[in-house]
Amino acid sequence: MTQVTSIDAVQALLGTQGYVCGRDLATVTFLALKLGRPLFLEGEAGVGKTEIAKAIAAALGRRLIRLQCYEGLDAASAVYDWNFPAQMVAIRTAEAAGNADREMLQRELFSPDFLTERPLLQAMRPQPGGAPVLLIDELDRTDEPFEAFLLEALSDFQVTIPELGTIKAPEPPIVILTSNRTREVHDALKRRCLYHWVDYPNFDREIEILQARAPEASETLSREIVAFVQKLRTEDLFKKPGVAETIDWAKCLLALDVINLSPEVIADTMGAILKYQDDIAKLHGSEAKRLLDEARRDLAPA
Repeated sequence: MTQVTSIDAVQALLGTQGYVCGRDLATVTFLALKLGRPLFLEGEAGVGKTEIAKAIAAALGRRLIRLQCYEGLDAASAVYDWNFPAQMVAIRTAEAAGNADREMLQRELFSPDFLTERPLLQAMRPQPGGAPVLLIDELDRTDEPFEAFLLEALSDFQVTIPELGTIKAPEPPIVILTSNRTREVHDALKRRCLYHWVDYPNFDREIEILQARAPEASETLSREIVAFVQKLRTEDLFKKPGVAETIDWAKCLLALDVINLSPEVIADTMGAILKYQDDIAKLHGSEAKRLLDEARRDLAPA
C-alpha cells in the first residue's frame, strides 16, 4: 500500500489516477488521511467530489465502498438486512426434517450466514490491503434522523446489530462525505469532519483536468471548450455545467471528429453540457454564437 507523507505526495498520487486538484484540496485530503478524520466535501454537482474518493481508493489500493444517499434512507438500509427468503427456506427445511428445537433454529436464522451486509457494516470489516474508503455520497438527500445515526457511527466507527451485538472496525475506514448543498447538513456532523468547499476550477486548472481526462483533444479544441463552458457558467442557468460535463462534452466532440467549435456544433451537442430544456432553450439561435465569440475574445492574445 502506498503511504502519503506530504501534500505534494497527495497531489502526485491523485494525479496518477487522472485527478487534478489544487493545493488547498490536497492539503485537507492529506490532513484527513494523516489524522484519520472524515473528509466532508461540499460543492455544486459535477465538480469532482465523488471522483476524489474513487481516486484515493485506486491510488492507495483500497476497496471503495459507496453508500448512495437518498430521501428516506434509514439506519437498517445503510447497515444490514436479514436474508428473508433464505431464512424461510431454512425454516421449511427444518420443519420437513422434523427439527423441533426452536431456540437452535432461531440462533441459526439470525447468524452471520443469513446476514446481508450494507455499506456501513462492510466498511467496519477488515479488508484486503487495509481499511476501505467509505464514500457517503450526497448526504444532503437524507434527513436529520439518519444524520444523527451517522454521527454516532462515525464517532466510534462501530455499529450494533441487536441479534449479533456491536461490531467495531479494527481499523477506521477512510471516510469521505459529499453534499451538493440542497439543504444544510447539521453542524454536529460537520464538526466531526475536516471540511472543504469544492468550487469550479479556474481556466488553467480546468484545462489541466481536461488534458488529464481527455488527452486526445487538441490544445486548441481544449481551450475553446473550457473557455466556452466557463462563459456558460456566468449565465443565468438552472443548472450550471460542472467539470464532469466539460469532460463529457469534450469526449462527445472527439467522437464527432470536431476540430473547432461552431454555433452549429454547440447546438447539436448541447445535451452533453446542459441537462434542463429551459437552459438549452436559452442557448438557441444567436446566444451560442455570442458566448463563443466572447470565449474566443478571451483566448485571443492581448
